[in-house]
Amino acid sequence: MKLANKRLRGALATTLLLTLAGPAAAFTLDSDEPITVSADSARLDDGQGIAEYNGAVELIQGKTRLTADKVMLYRSGDDLNRVEATGSPARYQQPARDGSGETDARALSITWSATDNQLTFEREAVIQQNGNLFRGDVIHYDTVRRVVTAEGGAETTTGGGRVEMIIQPRSTSNRQGSDGSSESQ
Repeated sequence: MKLANKRLRGALATTLLLTLAGPAAAFTLDSDEPITVSADSARLDDGQGIAEYNGAVELIQGKTRLTADKVMLYRSGDDLNRVEATGSPARYQQPARDGSGETDARALSITWSATDNQLTFEREAVIQQNGNLFRGDVIHYDTVRRVVTAEGGAETTTGGGRVEMIIQPRSTSNRQGSDGSSESQ
């Protein structure tokens, strides 16, 4: 029983890291590719380093896309140090690094902070990748330490207020053990 629990915990941790590794990498926005933003309206305050975009906002860099009702970008000098997106829901999409699918994340609020190395999905947060699902009221991801913290919300008529995960089984032809080694069948 202890071995089964250990393997399950290892599989859960691996799935979470693989699911969330994609979003964290893109929010550093240190790519050489330009960021294209389109919206119904924009307000740029160069002196304060703040850009506010409203109405069907699309922020695109390469194949990474953030869509929201409102996006705030905060700069310090030449560096982008915070992105705040709100929507009903705001949505973040990025191809997986290994080319096997796409990370699709949504929440009413999505925040990336360079200062804290933190990616936060708040209120009705859902992250999906390759059939795996992670849901909670608040999901924090430390992009440097690769630590995920999730919180359930208050119990409502539409949800139990708990964190939920759905993990798809691995292919039977190439399974990995909890220590990362391959197990053939």
